Amino acid sequence: MTLGPLMLDVQGHALSDEERERLRNPLVGGVILFSRNYADLDQLRALVAEIRALRVPPLLVAVDQEGGRIQRFREQFYALPSLRWLGHQYDLDEANGRRLAWLSGWLMAAEVLDAGVDFSFSPVVDLDYGFSEVIGDRSFHRDPEIVATLAVAWLQGMHKAGMIGVAKHFPGHGHVVADSHVDLPVDHRTLRELHDDMLPYERLLGHGLNAVMVAHVRYPRVDAEVASLSPYWMGTALRRELGMRGAIFTDDLSMRALASEGGMPERARRALAAGADMALICNDPVAADATLEALQGYTDPAGQSRLVALRRKENAPAAGTGLRGTADWQHAVAILDKAQARPGLALS
Repeated sequence: MTLGPLMLDVQGHALSDEERERLRNPLVGGVILFSRNYADLDQLRALVAEIRALRVPPLLVAVDQEGGRIQRFREQFYALPSLRWLGHQYDLDEANGRRLAWLSGWLMAAEVLDAGVDFSFSPVVDLDYGFSEVIGDRSFHRDPEIVATLAVAWLQGMHKAGMIGVAKHFPGHGHVVADSHVDLPVDHRTLRELHDDMLPYERLLGHGLNAVMVAHVRYPRVDAEVASLSPYWMGTALRRELGMRGAIFTDDLSMRALASEGGMPERARRALAAGADMALICNDPVAADATLEALQGYTDPAGQSRLVALRRKENAPAAGTGLRGTADWQHAVAILDKAQARPGLALS
């Protein structure tokens, strides 16, 4: 059995019988976990093991473990700084900013891999224009060169730990006010004006970026389609012009940004036809089942090979036998703790 083109979610700390049956469908290729799926580290490892035991080859397991306010696993995991904080550290001292970004990417990856999860959807490389609250402190910086520099450092840390990187949200979510979770953002800039937003992707691809997640944003002065449904953005801009060879993910197709783009089966069909290798469907099992029914017989050998390449790297240890607690882990924690420590109050 191969990895299918859909990534789904599950509801609790263990799989239900219905979820086991759904995840055995050959059109499923992965599972994304959320905070609701986490009670403690032992439970998480057991859940991931249960997911992996369903299929051969096992399904991919992913999470959003960005740091700052987007960190799905918290108890027993290091409280990673926000990307904006890392950008501020770079402003103060460039070499130290790069070092802290590398350590943050490494520490995140080391802990997530130790839990059995394959990868986090990170780094975020949207620019902080000050318009988007949903991005906000999830962005490293306003300056695309600084974003690219820190994102490369973060990615290199992930790679060192044995994790692949998935940059998001292509081609850029930072210039729009609307939150794609609740509305369709429209960015009226020209392709030339979007150059800064795409620069970090170009730089990351030169450093072995493994995958990209595409945004639910429309750029009408470039293409009429929402980017996550667009052959131009995925096929022309990302693959042909930027030379992307890895996997392409859509953001969650159940987001309300796509409410006017047809039912879930139609959205998934369009996204895959446009060039996505894997489409996410979250928080809507009824729609997921309808999509699995509608896409029966779908195959994409090239996409399947790109998804297989996203498995944990060969140097990544098995869950529970990894880098957590090692001297390298303690070193990273100590440096980040010291960098984030607030100066004590001077009492007179």
